[in-house]
Amino acid sequence: MSPAIRARTGLPAASAAVAPFVALVAFVALVTGCGSGALRSNPPAQTPTSGPASSTTPATTTPATTTPATTSPAATPATTVAPFAYTISTVTAADLPHSWHPGCPVAPSELRMIRLAYWGFDSQAHTGSIVVAAAVTGDVVTVFRKLFQARFPIHEMVPVDVYGGDDNAAAAADDTSGFNCRYAVTNPPSNSWSVHAFGEAIDVNDVENPYVDGSTIIPPSGAAYLNRADVRPGMAEPGGVLVDAFASVGWPWGGRWDPGTDYQHFSKTGG
Repeated sequence: MSPAIRARTGLPAASAAVAPFVALVAFVALVTGCGSGALRSNPPAQTPTSGPASSTTPATTTPATTTPATTSPAATPATTVAPFAYTISTVTAADLPHSWHPGCPVAPSELRMIRLAYWGFDSQAHTGSIVVAAAVTGDVVTVFRKLFQARFPIHEMVPVDVYGGDDNAAAAADDTSGFNCRYAVTNPPSNSWSVHAFGEAIDVNDVENPYVDGSTIIPPSGAAYLNRADVRPGMAEPGGVLVDAFASVGWPWGGRWDPGTDYQHFSKTGG
């Protein structure tokens, strides 16, 4: 949003008087060793040698031979990818101080906050937040899971309330956001609700994917990405990761509209 197990002893021939004492010493030594709690292996029994008891034959030690391990390509560990994670929670009017107000087409109870993982342009995993309709949370999770698995970069993901509900300010910050109770962007302007006002539309990477209608470019910095043949990270393109991820859940892309080409816009209804 990813767990020690480390004896009998042969006795030289001795008198009957000494043998019991020696046996007692051996028994005490054995009990003391077991009382340590560790499990130990028994050393091999020694065969008594002839000659004086002080005579000891040195043991011959054979050096251990180490064979270098051969590593095959299959033994190379695979690159670990952070898992995709998300949570879904309810919201209240207090959570949406700028993006919702009385008279909006949906109530806060019909919306949800999704916190989910995404890849940034810094090639690091981040956690963002996006507000959408409760009815489309499954679609949104599916889309962003696909984008995460493909490591598609997203610049930022915070609710538009961070920018006071100002869609242009959020676009200039290259924010990816969903719900915003506002009218649709049209030329000329209209009083028709945007699909964003229903929580069923998402704008992704506004700078890399600007809204273009004649000389109108939102955000203005998106002018650097008007050449759509020059595909760069974070851009939406036909047959690309971003467009295909939304298409997999049936969400059309505004990048096919003309006029009013909206490269950043995806919606459940196609509006």
